[in-house]
Amino acid sequence: MKTIAVIFGGKSAEHDVSIITAHTPIIDSLLASGQFDVWPVYITKEGTWYADKAMNDIGFFKDPDYETNLAKQKPVRLSFEKGLDLVWSGVLSKSVHIDVVFPSMHGTYGEDGSLMGVLRMAGVPFVGCDIFASAVAMDKVLTKQVVAAEGMPVVPYAWFTRADWAKGKDSLLAKIKALRAPYFVKPVHLGSSIGIAKVKNDKELENAIEVALHYDDKVLVEESIEPLLEITLPIMGNDEPRTAECERPLNKTEFFDFSDKYLSGGKGGKKGGGSGVNTQYSEVPANIGDEMTKKIKDLGVRVYKTLGCTGIARVDFLVNADTNDVYVNEVNTLPGSLYHHNWKKAGVSNMELVLELVNLAEERFAATSNTTYTFQSDILKKVGGSKTQS
Repeated sequence: MKTIAVIFGGKSAEHDVSIITAHTPIIDSLLASGQFDVWPVYITKEGTWYADKAMNDIGFFKDPDYETNLAKQKPVRLSFEKGLDLVWSGVLSKSVHIDVVFPSMHGTYGEDGSLMGVLRMAGVPFVGCDIFASAVAMDKVLTKQVVAAEGMPVVPYAWFTRADWAKGKDSLLAKIKALRAPYFVKPVHLGSSIGIAKVKNDKELENAIEVALHYDDKVLVEESIEPLLEITLPIMGNDEPRTAECERPLNKTEFFDFSDKYLSGGKGGKKGGGSGVNTQYSEVPANIGDEMTKKIKDLGVRVYKTLGCTGIARVDFLVNADTNDVYVNEVNTLPGSLYHHNWKKAGVSNMELVLELVNLAEERFAATSNTTYTFQSDILKKVGGSKTQS
């Protein structure tokens, strides 16, 4: 039986969403399969790592005192001596060897490629996109620049940093106002719609920018598509990606915010069937016709390959409902709860989804083992020795 670590939590605004994704469907499906020894690895908001099988039950995190209870335990550290091991130090020290890792960390220090860099150095297979695709996709501006360079359509936009805003707010506002209002203001590196606002006037614009800069040091302002259809498309695979269903959010507000995604349950108060994702908000498959569906799926696979995505990702699109023009919006390399509700519509159960993602991780790891990362040279022999002064 292989030992798998599911890593979640972290120093991120999406910390709590990460806990939900880790459990539904990941840990639940891994345990139900009976194929793995599952070790939950939780990173606190302060950055302390813990591993305890009691955390395989999401009920552990519903206890208001769970953080206090965790503080009484010994933190776990990572050892890279023989692959990846979880190590608890002390008189009764112990270690657990990890065969594969399932990252479930949304946002900074996880989904941005940071965790993937650690796992690459550990030499352990891990689920999902590698460090390069993760880093590009995490930056909404960089994503637009990459896909636009490949000839794919994006909406007109402007971007700037916190330092830019402090030095030249007036010139930046003039640049933004050259775009067509209304605008969307977004923190560049966050997901789950945190810090995003749709603005229609100058007063709202400055306020929205200040809010975005509270969460991020880089901000994106883009034109709003009117009338708008939002379409999301989950994709899975390595060299031969497969698509799930095109999905159309049915948000009640002017844009699809955090509350729409995770909290508002509609009539009867149903909130995602325990998944943490509000499954009442969307139409799956989207009723957009066969031609538009094919166009978006083809473009989605093109984006997925261009960014070098592997394992799983979700590509989001903006569609002008009048002209049917399609624009690439952004790429999410760890879809909330892996968008398992959508994959179910495509005929893939929770367990099939999770197990296939583990298989893809091991497939990619085996493929990279054929790559040589070192190089023998005589350069050190030709470097002069140190000089001492008398």
